Amino acid sequence: MGAMKFILAPIALAALAAGIAFSVDRLRTFNALVPKDGNSAQIATGIAYGTNERQMLDIYAPVEAPDVALPVIVWFYGGSWNSGTRHGYDFAGRALAAQNYIVVVPDYRLVPEVRFPGFVEDGAEAMRWVRANIAERGGDPDNIVVMGHSAGAHLAAMLAADPQWLGEDRAAIKGLIGLAGPYDFLPLDTSSTIEAFGQWPQLEETQPITYADASSPPALLLTGAEDTTVKPRNSVSLAAHLTEAGVDAEVTQYEGVDHIDILIAMARPLRGRAPVLEDAIAFADEVTRPES
Repeated sequence: MGAMKFILAPIALAALAAGIAFSVDRLRTFNALVPKDGNSAQIATGIAYGTNERQMLDIYAPVEAPDVALPVIVWFYGGSWNSGTRHGYDFAGRALAAQNYIVVVPDYRLVPEVRFPGFVEDGAEAMRWVRANIAERGGDPDNIVVMGHSAGAHLAAMLAADPQWLGEDRAAIKGLIGLAGPYDFLPLDTSSTIEAFGQWPQLEETQPITYADASSPPALLLTGAEDTTVKPRNSVSLAAHLTEAGVDAEVTQYEGVDHIDILIAMARPLRGRAPVLEDAIAFADEVTRPES
């Protein structure tokens, strides 16, 4: 395993482009190379939750699931709102499913096909599919954690905090886990944020902090101290807004970790970089399995 780490660490860091934008092909290569958690499996792929070719999702589950409905984690990947594919995230889906969760990884429409709020609308559609259908796959539709990295964390936070997207279905969200998420990024100062949000007339409506109130679910916001792409202040700001509203919100900042490290630390050979998976599951267990 030591040799495997030596080989894979530089591959991972080189393959995932610096900054929010990932090379989809290189991420898929990384995903193919890293060993997966053996006690989990992909149980469905390419399930349509809408009519667009991007509106599809994959599902992961533990190999030996208990005979009860399991909590669900819906994972939204990042990519500057303009790139990404669910096919690069088997390592994340299986890592989470191995901890006795049903895991759903949706694709969603991207810039330039859509701008805000198109990708959030897709996230809401995927969530409605989960609510209506996940019981058939062993999941509890009333016990969901939304989780994401980077742009995916923004999407997850919008669904968790802003009631307009899910309506009564939002009550099923028991917690939010964000990895290196942009939650408070005005003024728009990068090409990716300008392209994704610049046309919206009220920019405050694009920010998760705008909707953080007492109705929001608890949140665990994970960030890297060395992240210069989505700075830790985003997580600190959202946590402060939630805490002020009386919602449990925690920020964990990993020293020596950057924007990409926090994601690839979920892969088996690289978990020594930061306890991202361990911390995420501890929080998910707390909000979905309070009796344990």
